[in-house]
Amino acid sequence: MFKKILIANRGEIACRVIKTARKMGIATVAVYSDADVDALHVKMADEAVNIGAAPSNQSYIVIDKILDAVRVTGADAVHPGYGFLSENPVFAEALAKEGIVFIGPPVGAIQAMGDKITSKKLAAEAGVSTVPGHMDLIADAEEAVRISSSIGYPVMIKASAGGGGKGMRIAWNDADAREGFQASKNEAKNSFGDDRIFIEKFVTQPRHIEIQVLGDKHGTVLYLGERECSIQRRNQKVIEEAPSPFLDEATRKAMGEQAVALAKAVGYHSAGTVEFIVDGERNFYFLEMNTRLQVEHPVTELITGIDLVEQMIRVASGRQLTFGQDDVTLTGWAIESRLYAEDPYRDFLPSIGRLSRYRPPEEGKRADGTIVRNDTGVFEGGEISMYYDPMVAKLCTWAPDRLAAINAMGRALDDFEVDGIGHNLPFLSAVMQHERFRSGKITTAFIAEEFPDGFHGVEPDEAAARKLTAVAALINHAIQSRAVQISGTIGNHRRIIGRSWVAKVGDNFFDIAFDPSPEGGIVQFTNAAVRVEGTWKPGESHAAFNVGGEQMGVKISLSGTGIRLRWRGIDVVVHVREPRVAQLAALMPIKKPADTSKMLLCPMPGIITFVAVREGDAVEAGQVLATVEAMKMENTLRAERRGKVKRVAATAGQSFAVDELIMEFE
Repeated sequence: MFKKILIANRGEIACRVIKTARKMGIATVAVYSDADVDALHVKMADEAVNIGAAPSNQSYIVIDKILDAVRVTGADAVHPGYGFLSENPVFAEALAKEGIVFIGPPVGAIQAMGDKITSKKLAAEAGVSTVPGHMDLIADAEEAVRISSSIGYPVMIKASAGGGGKGMRIAWNDADAREGFQASKNEAKNSFGDDRIFIEKFVTQPRHIEIQVLGDKHGTVLYLGERECSIQRRNQKVIEEAPSPFLDEATRKAMGEQAVALAKAVGYHSAGTVEFIVDGERNFYFLEMNTRLQVEHPVTELITGIDLVEQMIRVASGRQLTFGQDDVTLTGWAIESRLYAEDPYRDFLPSIGRLSRYRPPEEGKRADGTIVRNDTGVFEGGEISMYYDPMVAKLCTWAPDRLAAINAMGRALDDFEVDGIGHNLPFLSAVMQHERFRSGKITTAFIAEEFPDGFHGVEPDEAAARKLTAVAALINHAIQSRAVQISGTIGNHRRIIGRSWVAKVGDNFFDIAFDPSPEGGIVQFTNAAVRVEGTWKPGESHAAFNVGGEQMGVKISLSGTGIRLRWRGIDVVVHVREPRVAQLAALMPIKKPADTSKMLLCPMPGIITFVAVREGDAVEAGQVLATVEAMKMENTLRAERRGKVKRVAATAGQSFAVDELIMEFE
């Protein structure tokens, strides 16, 4: 077995590998860029080596720098994690020349399967069902248009060396194909150093289901069930689960056997994933094979009890698998929610900044038998950088059945505190409560269909508004009680806390009376009463409440004279006022937002990569104005209406903050 492993990666996956290596008694080496000097994976590892500047093409994907770190530390094996160099055969070959073991598949398998064009051809030759498409290299945008037209729209334009949703575009017409081809090439080159593109038919109403495979160097290859990865946005997975709510046992077996056959055809060993698109009739088509550990591997570990990182290390050291296909059993259900540093209220654009608060839910087995797991690479006070992928953590829950796992995830998200950056926790909470998701009737178009205008938060219905009113009433009483204690008695007078209040929750108004008790109190509405219990104290940002017998984990902060409550995707400021104060508050004018209709503001923190217009230019609606890049994603900014450019405040290469002025129109 290895004595020391270098992890050629960063963030949560580096931390994940370190945990298993530590369990196995193996020393670890972290590598880090200048931006990651204080990163969690650096603190966790036994040793750490600086490998260069913040951009990944100057550090994490520079093979010579990784090799230098291996030599300096004397590591005898390298785990590549996912992304970066994990599917780069040149890297694996370079390690082999140094006598260093690559904890992953053989070079031939990486070359055959890591390249999507080659893998499609090999899969077809092996008898695996594949999606119709053009697997040869494409010279330019015009050829992309011709090929797309011949295949028939819609088509998917994809980077050959891609992964993680990078370098992918759906084209519905010639204009989409022309623009998507160039955008995909740009993203692919920036993310992978390889701008080769191919095109395939886009299957409408599809499910994205993948099979986990695991093989050793002695010819054994197994499949460990499937993962449903259909909840996606911009081709990036957001929520995964295992098993799939859609597959039956016959389809699972057929997909698993095809995945194993393909792996054996290329002499595969280590952990890998064979991805399929599955239509409504359970017909499945090969998409690609990822010759690495997947981001969503924890859900497979939770339902199989198999530590995939441990098995990768054991296999790389030459050990045989100690179990067979019949020993693989799928127990219960697991859900994974990807916590991203991106603002769902701004079309999920990346967000950067300092984590002023980062408090994940407690990991481990709960009293109800469910399990919570959180794979993360950050900590409170740490910085989220613009240079890398925006994923902050992977929150997972396990339960005996799917609905219980979803409910456990809902509670875990309620208990997850994140402040200082934009993040998608509210959106994840909203999905967990969405009836279509809970029913399992999902496709890769779920987000586009259910949130066509983007995510704007969850508006509380009357039932939710009443629950939050009860919580706010208890919090208000605690605040008033504290004020009484501070003010004390003046002369013969002591401040009295009133019983009657008016609560405003969103557009809902409630006349309430609050009767306190040692555990909480009774909130009397006009036609009903509800008991609320909780132990919140002023200054606490999260607390558990029991409202009418329902347990609620609520995030709390004070906002002016109101109480900001966040729960199940709802983010609302509740005002609990004395009746006369409520009457006067209703007369206050509402401040109008500033007029920015003649300005192009940067929608996210990033680098301006291209400015397409100059001062004095006339522009048409939909015309490209500029492009901005952050966290490996390129975003095109377009004119909303016809106009004339008055001033351009940006040049290519400049870094911009959110809402910073890029250009102004007359």
